[in-house]
Formats: sequence, C-alpha cells, structure tokens
Amino acid sequence: MADEYPNIADHGLIGDLQTAALVDVNGTIDWFCAPRFDSPSIFASLLDAEHGGYCSIRPTDAEYVTRQLYLPNTAILVTRFMTEAGVGEVIDFMPVTDGEATDRHRLVRLVRVVRGTMSFEAEIQPRFDYGRRPHTIEPVPDAGVMFRAGDLALTVHRVGEPVIHGSQRAGRIEVAGQGLRVTGSLNAGEISGVMLESGGVPPTKISEDELFEMFQQTRRYWRDWNNRSTYRGRWREMVARSAMTLKLMTYAPSGALVAAPTAGLPEQVGGERNWDYRYTWIRDASFSVYALLGLGYTEEAEAFVQWLMDRIHESVGTGSGPLKIMYRVDGSSDLVEETLDHLTGYRDSAPVRIGNGAADQLQLDIYGEAMDSIHLADTHGLQLPHIGWTQIAEMLDWVCDNWDTPEEGIWETRGGRQHFTYGRFMCWVALDRGIRIARLRGRPAAIERWTETRDAIYEQIMATGWNADRGAFVQHDRTEVLDASLLVMPLMGFVAPRDPMWLSTLDEMDTELVSDSLVYRYNPSASPDGLRGSEGTFTLCSFWYVDALARSGRLDEAQLTFEKMLTYANHLGLYAEEIGLTGEQLGNFPQAFSHLSLINAAVNLDYQLDHGSGFVDPVLTRGRRAT
Repeated sequence: MADEYPNIADHGLIGDLQTAALVDVNGTIDWFCAPRFDSPSIFASLLDAEHGGYCSIRPTDAEYVTRQLYLPNTAILVTRFMTEAGVGEVIDFMPVTDGEATDRHRLVRLVRVVRGTMSFEAEIQPRFDYGRRPHTIEPVPDAGVMFRAGDLALTVHRVGEPVIHGSQRAGRIEVAGQGLRVTGSLNAGEISGVMLESGGVPPTKISEDELFEMFQQTRRYWRDWNNRSTYRGRWREMVARSAMTLKLMTYAPSGALVAAPTAGLPEQVGGERNWDYRYTWIRDASFSVYALLGLGYTEEAEAFVQWLMDRIHESVGTGSGPLKIMYRVDGSSDLVEETLDHLTGYRDSAPVRIGNGAADQLQLDIYGEAMDSIHLADTHGLQLPHIGWTQIAEMLDWVCDNWDTPEEGIWETRGGRQHFTYGRFMCWVALDRGIRIARLRGRPAAIERWTETRDAIYEQIMATGWNADRGAFVQHDRTEVLDASLLVMPLMGFVAPRDPMWLSTLDEMDTELVSDSLVYRYNPSASPDGLRGSEGTFTLCSFWYVDALARSGRLDEAQLTFEKMLTYANHLGLYAEEIGLTGEQLGNFPQAFSHLSLINAAVNLDYQLDHGSGFVDPVLTRGRRAT
C-alpha cells in the first residue's frame, strides 16, 4: 500500500562518514546499510514496507504532531512529537568513525520527554542482506540482544538503568515476530534509549554517562567541522547544511563521495528508473572539488583528488577507456547489476536494482571533469608527482585518440551511442586543463598534439554541436533536442557567457527546458533514452541554470531563481535528485549532485552580486586565503 511509505522528502540523514541512515518524520529508520554505504541493507522498509526491516520509535497516542530539525551546526537529528499529554523527542546520531575502515558502526537513539508525560512504542525489526537472510534472536540478560544472520549481526545494547515509576518498571520488552518491541512511559525530564551496533559486538550495558560523552563528541566534531567553512555569504544556513550533507556522504577511509546513500528510489513513482547510487561517480565527485575549495575544505578536496589519481593509476576501464565512470567507495570496480525481485519497491516502483550496469559505459565527459578537478587541486598546492603526471599524459593521449567516438553521454542513456556535444566539449576541457598544468609546471607533454586536438574539438562543436536552424547548441549532431548539461559550457570557459551563440542557446532553454525555476535535463520523448516513463526536473540542472544566468548578465533573474529553488528543499534543507510537478522530491535521497551544485551556485552568485556579473575567478582564491 502506498500509504505505508513516507514521502521521499520526509527524511533526515545521519551518518558516521562510512555509512548512513535515513530517519523519517515519524521516527522510523527505514534505510541503513552496514558496514559501508554500498553494503547490503539491515533496514530497508523504504523499499518494501513488509519485508525490508526498520527501527521505529513513536508515541502510542493515536494522534500526534511531529517536527524534525538538526541540532544547530551538526548532523544530530531531533524528531519531536507533540500530543495533548506531553512533548517528547527522539535524538538520532551516529558517533563519527573518521579513520580506518571498520565493521563496527553505532547508531544511537535517545528518547526523552520535555513536557508532560508520553508513552512510546519502539520496534527493532532487522532484515539482513536486503531481507534475503533469516536471523536468530540471542538475548543476553541485563546487557541486550544480538540479531545474527550467519556472519552478519546487529547488536542492541542496553542503555542505563530501567526507568522506575513508583515500584513499577516504566518499560516492557517482548519478542515481536522477527524482532523486538519495547513499550514504556516517560515523564518530563526522563531519558531512555537504545544503541544499535554492527560488527558482531557482544551486547553490553552502556551507562548514561558513556552515551552522553558520545553525544558530546559527535556534536563537537560537527560544530568544529562546520566552523572550518570560509563561506560568509547570503545563504550561510543552506550552504552549511549542503556541505554537511556532502560530508555525510563521503567515505572517510578513501575520501570518495557517493552519489547518494540510497538505492532504488524512483525518478517516477511506479516507474522503472530506479538505480543504485551508492557509488562514486567520477563526474559527481569531481564537481565536488570546486564546491569544497570554494568553502575552504581543502583537505576533503585533496583526499578525493588522491582517490582519483589512484583510479587513473589502476586504469581498469575497458569499454569506458582508462577510467570507469563509477567505482565503489574503496576504489574497487565490481558493480554487477542485479534486481531484487523479492522487494516490491518504493510505492510499487519496480524493479529494485543494486549494482550498476552502466559502470563500463563510454562517457567521454568524465575525462574533462576529472582533469578540471585535478587542475583546481594543482592551483591549491596539490602538485602532481612524476608518476602521476605520466599517467595523466597517457590518459590525455587516449582522449586525443577517442574524443570523436560515439558514446552513451552524461545521462547514462540506454538508447544507443551518439556524438554528444557535452562529451566532446568535456574532452576539450580535459586537454585544455592538461595543457595549462604542463605549461605552468614545465612538465613534459605532447602539447602540440594536445593543442591541435583541443582546437579540432572546438571547431567540430561549432560546426556540428551548434544548430543554426534552432539557434542553439544541441544534444548531439543528429538532433535539434536541447540538453541542460550544456549549461556548463560558460562555467568551464568553453564559450563566453555573453557570446550571442550562448545567449541564444540560453533563450531556447528558457522556452523548452525551464519551468519557472526548475529545469528538465532534456525531453525524453524527443530524444528517446531507452527507458519507459517520464521524470521530474533535475535539481542539479536548476542550480547550473542559476550560475549560467548570473554569468550571462541576468543577475536579478539568477537571484530570484536561486531563492525559488531553496523553497523546494525538504524541511531540513535536503534535496533528492529530481523535483516533480507538485514539488515532490524524486529519486535517490539526498543527492550529492544537488547539494554540491547548490554550493557552487551560492558561492558564485554571492560574488557576482557583490562584484558584478560574469567574474568569479577570485572565488577559490578567497576561499584559500580565508583558510
């Protein structure tokens, strides 16, 4: 039943920098994988309300009002319940694991009543390996319970002493189906809770002092990290929340950023566009480097660039060229796609897919995005070692040989290869950034060949990517279809932002792709992508549109469009991949691309509002200086 599923937007994200969980507005954890983002799920009722598993805490009163907020400047989530009898809170957080990879991940759920009296009911119903592996329940007296499914386990630690009202224990624990149910009442000022832990740790009693210290350490970590930001512009709260969201989606042991912490959430409810986004796309993560440097987070930017250099060194791609388009967070490249037919999918949106069959597609644009991030890092002091430069030079030689090859394109369409304008233009970016590094650092390179190829790409795009009848740059050389990815052309310096050809393209996009502040990536009915159904507007493209408007001299429109986009965030400032016709969030949630593009648009728009349209070069310098 559809009413068993919360809206995609009705969630907050918590995490420990190696994995993450979603908590809905009713206090249910309905998505949690361990020990990593891309590990099999323990709770996945978001994809199957009956068989996915969950951990819920909510009032027993039939009627209550609920609100959610983050503890200011942290990733600690507070879900508030208000009834006629009292006000209670569930405080959810994961103590940060900012170091070596580990199987042990703690999820803390504190329950307290701040006014009156409230009765709660909690259920813990794990379903290991996407609900495919049965488990046993092993109680340990006075310590807790362990759920075990072979080598997989989830431990429930007892927290503090039982709450006593008079001579009676305030709570009751019982087996409920394949899990546990806990019921109890709390008065104002009383606190209870539970700590869940992966990794097969034996149950133990956790004192309230220990739990409070975990809370304090987690709060200090996030506040200290947030205070490192150099952004002092107009939209500090939204930018800070987006930055923390990106941090929550970064796998600390490697520095890799996942596209989203979820899998299978649909781009159209009931449709088949349901992908697994728990991996690191070269494209998405490369774009994050500009966002991180713009906020002064140089360590995080450098960590990803080092991860990227390791992938260039490995050169494991086959059909995709030297690089695969995506990897697991540890850099491995086994992403075999399969469907979980035993799960019904979010609101019957099937199939539910894990893995990703697009991993070895040829998408030429990734080489431009990778080289742009490497160039940005180079300008911030992360100079390449000799071996790293040698491997980049080999990769750029490959680009020279293959830039004119038909490919699948940025949107990973499954409707056949084309000469996509965006892919060609990004090959231009790859060679341009390589030439700049070679000249600045005096590195050996086939600069003459790179330059000739870069210029040939430019001429080819102007000849075949530009459609004179349409008066616009188009998706590929065999169509008149527009593509929002081309909004990046002036951002990357390929075309001047006030070039008449670009202004004409922007006008055409205004007419065909833009709906108020929202931007469609393309029209799938005019450019079939091999999949059934439609989709919403792309939040990434909407923030690219803001940046393109600002650089093209339309600052007032850019600011209004940006402000409108902020109204589409959920109650916590989070965005999925897409926005539907009635403003609903669609696709995997939250989406890294959406948040990094928000940061980039805010930082660049801020500077232009203060200094004039089209000039943003000092943005990263200012971020570095403040750091």
